[in-house]
Amino acid sequence: MKRILTLERQRTGCFLRSWVILALFCCGVASAEDTKTPAGLRVFYTGHSFHMFVPPAIEQLVKSANIQGHKLVGQQGIGGSRVIQHWDLADDQNKAKPALTSGEVDVFAMAAHVMIPDDGITKFTELRLKHNPNLRLLVQASWFPFDVPQPDKRIKNNAQRDDMIIADLQAAVDEWRKKLEAQVDDLNKQHGKRAVFIVPVGDAVVRLRALIVDGKFPGITHQSKLFHDEIGHGQGQVMALTSYCNFAAIYRVSPVGLKLGERGVDDAQHAILQKIAWETVATYPYAGIAAKSE
Repeated sequence: MKRILTLERQRTGCFLRSWVILALFCCGVASAEDTKTPAGLRVFYTGHSFHMFVPPAIEQLVKSANIQGHKLVGQQGIGGSRVIQHWDLADDQNKAKPALTSGEVDVFAMAAHVMIPDDGITKFTELRLKHNPNLRLLVQASWFPFDVPQPDKRIKNNAQRDDMIIADLQAAVDEWRKKLEAQVDDLNKQHGKRAVFIVPVGDAVVRLRALIVDGKFPGITHQSKLFHDEIGHGQGQVMALTSYCNFAAIYRVSPVGLKLGERGVDDAQHAILQKIAWETVATYPYAGIAAKSE
């Protein structure tokens, strides 16, 4: 019975990997040059260590895309944080609330913890409506820490990632993301408009790992090479992919063809990461680019 289940999971993983490769390389992916350059936006970031390397990368991408008028309003990072921790931060340390109440922010970026729902997302959404009803709130749905939630399957060291099954990784991301989607649906329904969006970074990272398992990502042959530790802090490839996803969600244009300096990532890898990011974000309804069925 165990062997049958293992084979079935492997077949599921093969199907997912085939779909990823087909989507990336058979479907048309527009480059940044194919899209009209968007107007600059004023952006504030909150988040944890799976997210707070994004702001400086966005600055590079904005410059590469020749986007005029972009402004990094500020950032507030707390390691391992839930969004509510950013809300509860003491007034003399809290940069996020004043940024929202100023009315001078167009995009407010957050990063979800695995504990969902998160009342911080709700509170920042409510504060946003009082001061800037047109502001967009983005919540990054990251890759799963330690790969999966089940105690008996969570990795104990980084090398164990090389034996992880893609279908299990996707299932962990799906479960987490669907809880976040439910909270976002409730908030948008409550406020009568789409104000909160999700950046599907976790899905993009699983797609990258699928390519590595299939030997389709140049220069890396083991999943563990994407990460620093068992928790899942990313190496350059994961950081670049995360940044491309966030850029696509903020500006709703493709990062394909843009320049980003990330140590240890070569041009061939950047090209694939950009395609993964755009295909993932552009086809995911909660990111705000693709149409969302009600």
